[in-house]
Amino acid sequence: MPVPRIPRRREPLKDIAGAGHKRVLLASPRGYCAGVDRAVIAVEKALERYGAPVYVRKQIVHNIHVVTELEKQGAIFVEEVDEVPSGAHVVFSAHGVSPAVVNAASDRGLRAIDATCPLVTKVHREAVRFARDDFEILLIGHVGHEEVEGTAGEAPDHVTIVNSPEEADTIEVRDPSKVVWLSQTTLSVDETMETVRRLRVRFPELQDPPSDDICYATQNRQVAIKKVAKDADLVIVVGSANSSNSVRLVEVALEHGAKAAYRVDYADEVEQAWLEGVETVGVTSGASVPEVLVQQVLDDLAAAGYRDVEEVRTAEEDLQFSLPKELRTDAAGKRDDRALGGRTRS
Repeated sequence: MPVPRIPRRREPLKDIAGAGHKRVLLASPRGYCAGVDRAVIAVEKALERYGAPVYVRKQIVHNIHVVTELEKQGAIFVEEVDEVPSGAHVVFSAHGVSPAVVNAASDRGLRAIDATCPLVTKVHREAVRFARDDFEILLIGHVGHEEVEGTAGEAPDHVTIVNSPEEADTIEVRDPSKVVWLSQTTLSVDETMETVRRLRVRFPELQDPPSDDICYATQNRQVAIKKVAKDADLVIVVGSANSSNSVRLVEVALEHGAKAAYRVDYADEVEQAWLEGVETVGVTSGASVPEVLVQQVLDDLAAAGYRDVEEVRTAEEDLQFSLPKELRTDAAGKRDDRALGGRTRS
């Protein structure tokens, strides 16, 4: 399922003249959030308990390195549950699934483990509640993203997806007095609020969700990179191309003062030309990125003369989630209620 990786740069980065005092501003928080940590551990636990193979619908999280490492341990990633042998174990990804997927897995006799991030589950429950009250739900998010598909699937007759602020200007609703907005959890906070602003101009009675839908980790990483970007000649975001929150970090960095910003999966994708005349490099990573990948970028930058690393911390993260309920009972019948948090928090 993951695309094979072809390194772009085969020579190490070089320390070249042309810049003054070289330094790195390392954003914090960065990397793994509690929901990602929980999902990855769920696959590892399932492999440990049931043995390989364990099947996973879609990528467990949007990071090619994580998926590749789990494949090495015996996880098999599939697009849909009809690819999973009857009776096998299947893990639902952190992005969540629709009731139709849950039912399809049940019909095949699959033993499902639900690793949906609890913050995504919260949005699902909001969609069910508002649909029950006959509200039209304007779901702000990217068409085709697994999380959006899962949330919309909770109430397909009541959900309209709003893909961008521009689409907010053309959306039509049945009853402007019964409209509510929800959102994908990994969006740009600023862009989402702009979409809401435009929707409210057209639909003054638009209701807000009962609590913020955009995930705490997404917000924290955007706040941190905003602070870094204003002082950075270059920002490097570690994260995969299909990771919405990683892609947003590049956009946020550029919007808030970075002279250039790029996303990479691995350190060897950083190009020598990016460093020409650069004194300050900002570094961060998306919420599904293990810290080892960030450290590799820092090591390569150190070889290029960027040895002075200053951490820019804007928040502390201590949210923890329990294992999926299907994994809370061990082989001896004992419950395992351990709370999990981001293993790579700095």
